[in-house]
Amino acid sequence: MAEKPIPQDKGRKPREVKDVQPIMQHIMALRKVLLVSVVAILVAFILSFYFAGDFLVDLLTKPIVERGIAIIYTAVSEALLTKMKVCLVAAMVLASPVVLYELWSFISPALYPREKRKFSLLFVAALFLFLLGIAFCYGVVYAMALDFFLVSGEGLATPMLSIDKYIGYLFGFALPFGISFQVPVAIYITTSMGLTTPKGLSKARKFVLLGIAVGAAILTPPDVVSQVLLGIPMWILYEISVVISRMVKKKERA
Repeated sequence: MAEKPIPQDKGRKPREVKDVQPIMQHIMALRKVLLVSVVAILVAFILSFYFAGDFLVDLLTKPIVERGIAIIYTAVSEALLTKMKVCLVAAMVLASPVVLYELWSFISPALYPREKRKFSLLFVAALFLFLLGIAFCYGVVYAMALDFFLVSGEGLATPMLSIDKYIGYLFGFALPFGISFQVPVAIYITTSMGLTTPKGLSKARKFVLLGIAVGAAILTPPDVVSQVLLGIPMWILYEISVVISRMVKKKERA
């Protein structure tokens, strides 16, 4: 006697379809984010290179040129490649709103409305503080550091700086300032996660101030004015972070 076939549930969909479809949607959405971001950076790079390339290079080399130091290049392609490097960094900055918007459009569907508001503010704050740190470094600290190093080497040799190494040094000098200005954002996140508390930050104040003073003494020329110009903004950022931490805890208790 032949066995009866087991009836299938017509209302049940194959599990593979239910699992694969969302994954494919996420992959396609991520592909769109990457594609739009790359196109935005490429367009910004082309515009920067053809319309502002020379201006950007002149702006970055202005501190050294004003001090009468010769800028040279030691390879045939060095000047062009350096200009392209500068324009690429400028393109990433110019395209950052588009990149952040695309990234936000990718992750925001998974967030609750309250989380969306919080993360959108964090994105804006992080970008603003990063650019503020870079601007502060270039406008204040870098000029002082440049004078210190040039005076220290005076009489030892004639300074003739390679444009590629100079631009690389400038970028490497400015990047830590952009990152260090993220302290308020980092404290907000760690306080929200329960890793830091206002009380703990207040207790650590004297050690933080000591670290700021030591760092300012190392990074700036050996005069009080230079150390104060670097130390005060870092101290203000830390105090802002303590206030932010208190606001987070107060909001959690409310």
